[in-house]
Amino acid sequence: MEEQKHGTDATAVTITPIETTESNKISITISPRAASSKLMPFELFHADPAEHSGIHATHHHQWNHGLPKIMVPLIKKVLAEFLGTFILIFTVLSTIIMNEQYDGVESLLGIAISAGLAVTVLLLSLIHISGCHMNPAVSVAMAVFGHLPPAHLLPYVAAQILGSIAASFTVKGIYHPENPGIATVPRVGTVEAFFLEFITTFVLLFIITALATDPHAVKELIAVAVGATIMMNALVAGPSTGASMNPARTIGPAIATGRYTQIWIYMVATPLGAVAGTGAYVAIKL
Repeated sequence: MEEQKHGTDATAVTITPIETTESNKISITISPRAASSKLMPFELFHADPAEHSGIHATHHHQWNHGLPKIMVPLIKKVLAEFLGTFILIFTVLSTIIMNEQYDGVESLLGIAISAGLAVTVLLLSLIHISGCHMNPAVSVAMAVFGHLPPAHLLPYVAAQILGSIAASFTVKGIYHPENPGIATVPRVGTVEAFFLEFITTFVLLFIITALATDPHAVKELIAVAVGATIMMNALVAGPSTGASMNPARTIGPAIATGRYTQIWIYMVATPLGAVAGTGAYVAIKL
């Protein structure tokens, strides 16, 4: 038995190594996306793998099958949109009121930073539940281009508007502002205001679409990028139109304060800008 054991060991040790030749070399290609298990926010429907060719189609197919399949009930998504919009609008309006009541202590930069930070932390918190749109213009654009089921559009928009109205009345009840500056009212001409809201919303949705729906995009910093875009647009259009970029942002304070001056601009320009921004990225993406 001992001799048999040694014989076996010897056999195991003295296996002739395989010579490496051009015919038996093994090439291993590791796709970083195949190892990823991150969800793709906003991309509720994956693109058809048939649209891709060759090795890219294989990688796309394998990567999608490796994703965890998380089914979130619509009621939870709607609740997330309501709470997210409430927190966003409450934060922005509170900052504006503090700036008015304390002689400009926040400044335009402070208001822009407040809005950008609110969007950033909310995206990090809720994007895996509902996509964290918090904006009817975003939801409309996502629905038009197939990233949001059409049946979800109305519940999303209703939740966002209700969240904004609730936040606006909460802010009004807490601070009792004498100057209802929380409403977005154009301080420039109608045409200029329309195009400012159109372009800023265009830019916002161009960034969102690029980062959230394209599998080739870098997604690790999506929340930071979208928050930075909000800050940038607030600095560009804040003094002129209030930089709404969001029908819910306008509707809630308008109802709370009773100020509806040229509200149609925000209801029309922002959805059009959102669809155009999304379409522009779809047209140029890989």
